[in-house]
Amino acid sequence: MLMTQNIFGQIDPPSRMLMGPGPVNVHPRVLRAMAADMLGQFDPEMTTYMNQTMALYRTVFMTENRWTLLVDGTARAGIEAALVSLLEPGARLLIVRAGRFGLLLSEIAQRIGAEIFTIDIPWGEVATLKQIEDGIIAHRPHVLACIHGDTSTTMAQPLDGVGELCRRYDVLSYVDATATLGGMPVATDRWGVDIVTGGLQKCMGGPPGSSPITISDRAADYIMSRRHVEAGIRGANTTDGMRPRIASNYFDLAMIMEYWSEQRLNHHTEATSMLYAAREAARIMVEEGVEARFARHAAASRAMGAGLRAMGLTLFGSDEHRMTNVTGVYIPDGIDGERVRTRMRDDFEIEIGSAFGPLQGRIWRIGAMGYNAAKNRVLLTLGALEAVLRHEGHNLVSGRAVDAALAAYGA
Repeated sequence: MLMTQNIFGQIDPPSRMLMGPGPVNVHPRVLRAMAADMLGQFDPEMTTYMNQTMALYRTVFMTENRWTLLVDGTARAGIEAALVSLLEPGARLLIVRAGRFGLLLSEIAQRIGAEIFTIDIPWGEVATLKQIEDGIIAHRPHVLACIHGDTSTTMAQPLDGVGELCRRYDVLSYVDATATLGGMPVATDRWGVDIVTGGLQKCMGGPPGSSPITISDRAADYIMSRRHVEAGIRGANTTDGMRPRIASNYFDLAMIMEYWSEQRLNHHTEATSMLYAAREAARIMVEEGVEARFARHAAASRAMGAGLRAMGLTLFGSDEHRMTNVTGVYIPDGIDGERVRTRMRDDFEIEIGSAFGPLQGRIWRIGAMGYNAAKNRVLLTLGALEAVLRHEGHNLVSGRAVDAALAAYGA
């Protein structure tokens, strides 16, 4: 009996403007870089690209860390690699939880077998340095973990002083900067934190599939104390660390670091096209200049907020701690939030985001990041949302949103 064959058409997605919390439209230069041909993983050209990528991401992460590289996989791959490499079973972990992605850290740590303690903050708020210190004193963790910018709440956690605090109490620190890397200062060295991970699909203007990571020497020393090289690639003089080996083979940062080092340990085959994408995304940021990049995102955020308020809408959370790349806005009473999102997509080819957990059905999340943190895209999004809301019965004055955004841009 012959099996029925499904013959599908060539992929031809609609040209949508992705103005939600991510992913966003990929910069055309990144797409072109991904079309380059394959190289062998130890070809001198390939290892040169790897070294260049490390150097570029030191600028992106605002760090001098030697161990600044890529973990193959989406942003969550970097998160899991960091946690599984820092946490032995039974290790004490303190998590600042103020949104969906703080909760994700708990989910991953539970699977590792860590002993978990939390500082739980209402969604839309941030932790103070005193709350963090009190938590460290109370629980004496091995690792402190937190989210820099949680897109589920659109708030950014202040991190100045956190690294110094952790070092004072001999605690390793981990920060998930997936949503802010490339759009807000991820000041690794100024913060003094040990590991920071990110992703490409938000402010970096790339596709999901690669997770940049930077690791301090202090964290690297601990990770190497858990070093265990798999049997098939061990050399005659290979020595393992004295501590329990890292529970994941794929996310074993000790072996990944040695793959990116001069040793070129044959741990995995680098995701070549994603390396090209990550390298080009960082190259674009370095060319633009980090401060200019941050200013562009901040300007887009101010304009988006001004336009939304001009429609009579209320922003979620405080302006003081708002991320500069995603804005939360309350859905007006009597308006069907999902119907608005559908009309934005169907009528204007623009996507905005819904929400999770306690904010589901209460707010939209509207992004302007990476390639999309641009005046024309902010104005088009506001004009489309205004038109849809007017047709859905929301009382507003036509044109005010775009005018307010233009004024915020100084136009």
